[in-house]
Amino acid sequence: MTDHPALVPALQAIRARGAIGEASIEDAVIHAEHFVRKIPDTARTLVDLGSGGGLPGLVIIARRPDLSVTLVERRATRADLLRRAVAALEAGDRVTVVADDVRVVAERSPGSFDVVTARSFAASPITARWAGALLRPGGVLVVSEPPDDDPERWPEDLLSRHGLVDQGRDQAVRTFHRV
Repeated sequence: MTDHPALVPALQAIRARGAIGEASIEDAVIHAEHFVRKIPDTARTLVDLGSGGGLPGLVIIARRPDLSVTLVERRATRADLLRRAVAALEAGDRVTVVADDVRVVAERSPGSFDVVTARSFAASPITARWAGALLRPGGVLVVSEPPDDDPERWPEDLLSRHGLVDQGRDQAVRTFHRV
């Protein structure tokens, strides 16, 4: 993994604008690193759904300079904050910020991503639907999970409808494989 000296200042600037609620940027980065560890070494493309304040997307960008990343955030003001952070990380050549709905990305680029990440994006049926549409076969979905593991959160029939197989929970994230 690599580190980037502009990461924490970029996240602090976003928090100062009210787009990150975590009290500790350090804790937020630690949580985002769980996502980074689940990204296969062979992955080349990643889309982060509902990128909001840049977690985990900006941490992934800083830690995985080998990835081409798309950050999707439908709120224009937050998308602008993300663009500024991407510029601070000097990653504009490999990162695209899309200020639109995930549906638009799925229509433009169906089945074209190696990895989909989602932290506080939407309920599991919506997340599964869009991840299934965006992932190529063999791709990986990584989602943030609440502290208590709820077996009803990801029912088998929901996953199978969208071509996803649960790979289990590891600390704060759960991964799924796209068949």
